[in-house]
Amino acid sequence: SVIESLKHAAFANHRKPELTWIDSTEYEKDPKKLRELSDFDGVLIPGGFGARGVEGKIAAIEYCRKKKIPYFGICYGMQLAVIEYARHIARLRGANTVEVDAKTTHPVIDILPEQKKLIAQGNYGGTMRLGEYRAVLKKGTLAEAAYGTRKIVERHRHRYEVNPEYVDRLKEAGMVFSGTSPDGVLMEIAELSKREHPFFVGVQFHPEFQSSILSPHPVFNAFIKAAIRPRR
Repeated sequence: SVIESLKHAAFANHRKPELTWIDSTEYEKDPKKLRELSDFDGVLIPGGFGARGVEGKIAAIEYCRKKKIPYFGICYGMQLAVIEYARHIARLRGANTVEVDAKTTHPVIDILPEQKKLIAQGNYGGTMRLGEYRAVLKKGTLAEAAYGTRKIVERHRHRYEVNPEYVDRLKEAGMVFSGTSPDGVLMEIAELSKREHPFFVGVQFHPEFQSSILSPHPVFNAFIKAAIRPRR
């Protein structure tokens, strides 16, 4: 569905996408290989789980951030972007997701307290956020520009969230949480301002679930537009 969504947006912008799959573990073995990312017009890290290749993905995100390569993170790809920013910009050394490191000193990605109670009771089935949820977008952001509205509904399938305890520190360091749950507790979209990066966006939800050939998803469309734009 992610591949098809990229095609939908590319075709809408009169482009034929050339997609390359990359094994992020290669960047863990040889960091010099990160240079190949400069040959791409954009980089997308989709949803996933587990520890395999995570450090390679984080290294790729850092490279894209520094080299101003359009970056789009979906679900896990959004969470890893938050971790990268926490480590290297917010100076939260060792920041991680508890999914990978349960003893991390800075659990910037964690399970919410009410979900932990369910897990303690052995009720894992009730700990995932599934289905459609509403979100509110921040005015003047890439997200709002992409959607053309400030109220959206997106589909979710995940267990881990940006830890609310670290949101203020991440904001102070420059990360923009441009989409949140209506009550402001859950971070739905993270981005960097256009002053910092041409397109650096991560979404907690799965936009690929709502894309079609006749109606490309707004964030995929914005990502493709950024990718075809001449890089400075």
